[in-house]
Amino acid sequence: MEEWLVYLTERAVVLINGAALVVVVYGTLEAFVAAIRIIVAGRLSEEERSLVWLTFGRWLVAGLSFQLAADIVETSISPSWEEIGRFAAIAVIRTFLNFFINRDMGELRERRKETARERQAAAAPE
Repeated sequence: MEEWLVYLTERAVVLINGAALVVVVYGTLEAFVAAIRIIVAGRLSEEERSLVWLTFGRWLVAGLSFQLAADIVETSISPSWEEIGRFAAIAVIRTFLNFFINRDMGELRERRKETARERQAAAAPE
């Protein structure tokens, strides 16, 4: 493979992984600050906790997607089947993590919708 292509690919992988790191760190800090605010304010409602978790999950999914993209780019220059197998295993693990985070986020969304419907029904005049 052309040396310049390998060089560009390696740099792209570093940039994409850097973007993943920024996304995950930012999401983690945002979730941490939001959780502290909820605790300090004494508002420990299920809705507020689930909103923090849902937002944090979105950041994690975004970070995992960036990392998976970096893995895909990196496999394009992998010289051995052993490295390709290692990257495939990492991709599978990240894909499963992504799947379960998305599933949990969907369940949280449904709970939030159900809670909102229950509140609307309770507030509606009879």
